[in-house]
Amino acid sequence: MKLVIHVDGGARGNPGPAAIGVVVSEPDGTVLDELAERIGAATNNVAEYRAVLRGLELARAIGADEVEIVGDSELVARQLNGTYKVKHPAMRPLYEQAIDALRAFERWQIRTVPRAENARADALVNAALDAA
Repeated sequence: MKLVIHVDGGARGNPGPAAIGVVVSEPDGTVLDELAERIGAATNNVAEYRAVLRGLELARAIGADEVEIVGDSELVARQLNGTYKVKHPAMRPLYEQAIDALRAFERWQIRTVPRAENARADALVNAALDAA
């Protein structure tokens, strides 16, 4: 079963109060699950990785064996695709966790879209941050 995971992470202050938004759907757009969570103080990039990790967790729990991750972070997408090296030491553990989580799937891909095309995940991040 293939699922699409829209992810977003954000921090106010960078670093500052941070949150993630995740929307898991079928390829036709039918939403199966979503979440908005505060993750404490973090940078935007840490929040983006945490969103990917939670999205993969949700997709696996639903029974996916193939995932398409959609987000607006070129850094995370290019690091996971192997185009960029992970240079920041604080990012390496998150990158390694994401690669390990991706191994649980038969196939995966990650792509970036403009923020406007990731509106629901972005709205979930802001809702979690505004709820404080």
